[in-house]
Amino acid sequence: MTSAPVQPQLGDPTAPVPADVDGAQAAVPITHPRSVAGRTAPRARPGGPLAGRTVAVVGLGYVGLPTALALRDAGADVVGIDVSTERLRDVRAGRVDLLPEQLGRLEAEMADPQDASFRLTAEPAAVTAADAVLICVPTPVDRHQVPDLRMLSAACAGVVRHAVPGQLLLLTSTSYVGTTRELVIDPLRARGLDAGTDVFVAFAPERIDPGNSAHGQERTPRVVGGASPACTERAADLLAGIAPAVHRVDSPEAAEMTKLWENTFRAVNIALANELADSCHSLGLDPRPVIAAAATKPFGFMPFYPGPGVGGHCIPCDPHYLLWQLRARREHVPLIDTAMRAIGRRPQEVVRRACQRLATAGVPTAGARILLVGLAYKEGVADLRESPALEIAGRLADAGAQVEYLDPLVPSARLAGAVRSAVTDPGATDWDLVVIHTVHPGTDLSWLDADRTLDVGHRLDAVAAAR
Repeated sequence: MTSAPVQPQLGDPTAPVPADVDGAQAAVPITHPRSVAGRTAPRARPGGPLAGRTVAVVGLGYVGLPTALALRDAGADVVGIDVSTERLRDVRAGRVDLLPEQLGRLEAEMADPQDASFRLTAEPAAVTAADAVLICVPTPVDRHQVPDLRMLSAACAGVVRHAVPGQLLLLTSTSYVGTTRELVIDPLRARGLDAGTDVFVAFAPERIDPGNSAHGQERTPRVVGGASPACTERAADLLAGIAPAVHRVDSPEAAEMTKLWENTFRAVNIALANELADSCHSLGLDPRPVIAAAATKPFGFMPFYPGPGVGGHCIPCDPHYLLWQLRARREHVPLIDTAMRAIGRRPQEVVRRACQRLATAGVPTAGARILLVGLAYKEGVADLRESPALEIAGRLADAGAQVEYLDPLVPSARLAGAVRSAVTDPGATDWDLVVIHTVHPGTDLSWLDADRTLDVGHRLDAVAAAR
């Protein structure tokens, strides 16, 4: 199967990799307030399904670090590799955004610096000691929504350079169809290593849901497609140690398209939910009860919910890899293109509604005191990547508003061009408008004045329940 060539505007793959290769926000490091002190977690048992194997995980961000912990739980020795020494320091100190139980497991692994069963390094050459190598680096898009493959290209090039015969090389980072072949299989062949004979290469898209313990790796099936049947089986055997089931497809390209299909499906349905919610709003209806009613149908319907836009490492980025590749082939996919444009415009719509609410109340936007509830892109995480709240705050500030934010998981962040600290006592200020963006579990909303609240997710029932 052929694929669109990597286009020049993606930048030189040999260019220096940004310091935030792990996916953390580079400008203002996030220090998670949840301490791991006092927590304990069982160490991996020698008899686990992956006992006796050494697995290198390249990239210790929101995907790589939980994956490394899952591999340790299954008994494997793990070499965690990240080019960011700052990230490695944060991992060793537990200053990372993980679920509480994962933080406890990380603390247990870091308790003994002399224990080589979980070691961290910035040296790409460390992959030579591994039986298997998992590549888990971010694949963002730039401000023009063009794929930025610098981190992935650099990581793959390093792995290929140091690969040794007999290894399994498993790419998990979301990218365009053909990535595994172009960045791993073909360069290996140029080195004299044939995928399926000398080394084993496959693609298995990550399925990490940050902040959601119900969708842990041990509960989430994985998809894998190898360069040959032997490659697929090698990869499936490894993944079976950390996943409840492994679904095999017949090529890396099929596995790559699976991930793009999954997240494009979500993007299109989120755009539809936003549009229908706006229609409900214009008709004087609360969309949430309507969605709940529709969801009682046991077939042919899946609930998606409206919001301020989308954030994180998947929905705002992944469909653009497909759109970019199809545009290079001069293929038009109007539904996907329209959905992504609508998602991109969503924060502007939130700002329009906020200004409209202020005007209705007789308050000029310039000088208005506005509080954003929740800066992270989703509940339960401190992740600011692609968060709509950042654009919303910036646009409101550009209009002259005084914007502050409340987020217990993000004590400080760059907001509207300046580093700001989170508000700790929201009830002490007479806000002209409160915009509910993200509500973390346990957030107290009893101080809200519903008449001066804009709930962009149409969750006013949650506000009422908090009283």
